[in-house]
Amino acid sequence: MQNGLQLNLDKSDALTVGTANQLHAVTSAVTSVSVAGVDLSVANDMKTLGVVLDCRLTFRKHAVAVARSCNYHSQAIRHIRHLLSIELAVTLACSLILTRLDYCNLMLYSDPASSIQVLQRVQNSAARIILQALRRSHVQPLLRELAHSTQNQVEGDCVDLQESQQRHSTDIPQSSHQGSRQ
Repeated sequence: MQNGLQLNLDKSDALTVGTANQLHAVTSAVTSVSVAGVDLSVANDMKTLGVVLDCRLTFRKHAVAVARSCNYHSQAIRHIRHLLSIELAVTLACSLILTRLDYCNLMLYSDPASSIQVLQRVQNSAARIILQALRRSHVQPLLRELAHSTQNQVEGDCVDLQESQQRHSTDIPQSSHQGSRQ
């Protein structure tokens, strides 16, 4: 390349995107694509920026991959949940599970309900784990309780932050401010 950059063959693939008919016509004819003098193999799906793209752009594989990752972390939290306070369990679930569910979820806007249901089951499972409910318990009251408790926790954190800022601002001697103005 002119700018001195090179493609890493181990991390580079090409993806053909189209309808089922378009892909059927192209798949047998195209097995590799030449980019900057390098032949890249054509893949059925690829992961880019944490999102799994497939040749039909259905994002079904992305939803399954996110669910698999979240379920792993859910089970890890389940094993230690009896040792955690509710606040710490919420913090762990938010940082390990809900952030994965939220990342690039706009991509799933037009996806079929089956892809969304996979992710909804993960969220329901996380709520049951946090609140130590039975696996078959109805999840709507749990989600409401969890939303209410996290809202109170966030409001409490904001109050604590404001009190902390007020304490630190009163710790600064006024004479140092007046001396710098003169």
